[in-house]
Amino acid sequence: MLDFEHVDEIDRVLRGVETGRDSLVAESWRRCVQTYGMDPARPDPAHVVTEAELREHREQSERLVATARSGLQTLFQQVAGQNYVLLLADAKGVCVDFFGDPRFEDQLREAGLYLGSNWTEDLAGTCGVGSCIVTGKAITIHQSDHFGLAHTPLSCTAAPIFDTKGEFSAVLDISLLRSPSPKSSQNLAMGLVTASARRVEMANLMATTRRDWVLRFSTSPEFLEVDPEAAVALDGSGRIVGMTSGARRALDPEVAGSLIGTRIDDWLELSVDDLPELMRGRPTEERVLRLKDGRRLYGHAIAPQTPQTISALRQRETALPGALGSFAGADPALGRLLAQAARLAPTQVPLLIAGETGTGKERLARAIHVAGPKDRGFHAVRCTGADALQALADAAPGTLFLRGIEDMPPEGQAALLALLDRRSDLRVVASCRCHASELAGILREDLFYRVAGATLALPPLRHRADLDWLIDRLLRWRCTAEMRLSPAARAELKSRAWPGNIRELEQLLDVAVALSEGSVIDLPDLPAVPKRAEPEPEGAGDLEALLAACGWNMAQAARRLGVNRSTVLRRIRKAGLTRP
Repeated sequence: MLDFEHVDEIDRVLRGVETGRDSLVAESWRRCVQTYGMDPARPDPAHVVTEAELREHREQSERLVATARSGLQTLFQQVAGQNYVLLLADAKGVCVDFFGDPRFEDQLREAGLYLGSNWTEDLAGTCGVGSCIVTGKAITIHQSDHFGLAHTPLSCTAAPIFDTKGEFSAVLDISLLRSPSPKSSQNLAMGLVTASARRVEMANLMATTRRDWVLRFSTSPEFLEVDPEAAVALDGSGRIVGMTSGARRALDPEVAGSLIGTRIDDWLELSVDDLPELMRGRPTEERVLRLKDGRRLYGHAIAPQTPQTISALRQRETALPGALGSFAGADPALGRLLAQAARLAPTQVPLLIAGETGTGKERLARAIHVAGPKDRGFHAVRCTGADALQALADAAPGTLFLRGIEDMPPEGQAALLALLDRRSDLRVVASCRCHASELAGILREDLFYRVAGATLALPPLRHRADLDWLIDRLLRWRCTAEMRLSPAARAELKSRAWPGNIRELEQLLDVAVALSEGSVIDLPDLPAVPKRAEPEPEGAGDLEALLAACGWNMAQAARRLGVNRSTVLRRIRKAGLTRP
């Protein structure tokens, strides 16, 4: 549509002429002129808040962004190949999180499809985010539906996100710089964005109501447990204390009033005492909920995590002895390694801890020592010479930690053998930066078998699935509990390759804490990624470990490897790997 035709149609709509535009769009055009005093002929540029204002908006939305981010990453993976952009805007219309193709970054910034853009209707005119905020409904604003001439090439589909009290909280928007002409071409985008908004609300409800009953329900039993349509949280008396927006549509389609504070038996033929019958272990098709108006749903109840159950969960999480229990977060591979370390700790079996520089080899050695027999010494020796070994002739019985045993010269190896012959009360724990098979070619054979009774191979940081946990733990050690990472800064840290592993991460956090001016560490506070040589292609085992650590997020794996996404896909095919 030509510019003058667009301006002329807006004028005709304002005069009450029916042009075939959606009523929501026509009403928005009237607001733009009559309420906001906007001029459709003026091509206003994108409105972008200052860096300080963006920081404030992101701080206020941090919990929502953290809850939504994994779901948004999944959604972006689905649509990235079609050049869509994802925006998460707060209730004030400011974009606080963003997913887009970096190749089009300049075009996206110019169009306002970027962090910090303000899409409120009184500034941007009729648009996906702004009109969604005004109407509280999912909406597609397609090309010439936009009020401002600067936005007519765009197609924006947005859905509202409500908090657990039913209050408007955010907008999830999926946009295209260029799109096919028919508005119906965005029907799939509407389905994706509304489903993602629903899942964000569900995740938020589950995260904030751990000590309450949660009743999730669907109109059919097939997806009840994996992707329910709605949910409410109930206190011990059966009162609704939290909800998703879908719960209102399911329980109160006439929107007679607020669900919060009402009793679940006001809506369903159900009391709080009946909830255990709706838990797992019973076929979903038998978990029928009968509404007072005669309709029926299918329900799935989740019991509250009482202080006793939370304590039991924590006990299971910390079942490993001593410092081994706090060595790692939820990482299955590290969990298996630490379980082996716990079983080996009380023995005298010599251990070899292999891993890249900075992966925590000495810390693991000390954790194993603490978990072993009590009242024994810990003697750390750097294996670059024989002098340090001479001081151990009269050392107390305990653990002999040999740091970097691959660096030990021939005369040092001979001295170590002599020491071990004299001191059977010293349990050897050695570390090396190479693979155990490589070490066998470096050490003399009679020494290798004295130090490599069992091997524990620590994964590099890029292969760890507990990176969030580790970042939070290291940050707590360095600053007060009030300081935290912005979602963008956290995403940046999770995408780096970390050739220096934990040591590099620790140093980066030290710098970021020192540079941050407030309580939130943001992207400008993070040191730049050091330039490094072209990365070596990883073997099939390493590649699979890295993909598992990234949750098979191809974009994140590509960033950690420092290659293009297509290169990752090619390596996956070459290695014959398949997503689990």
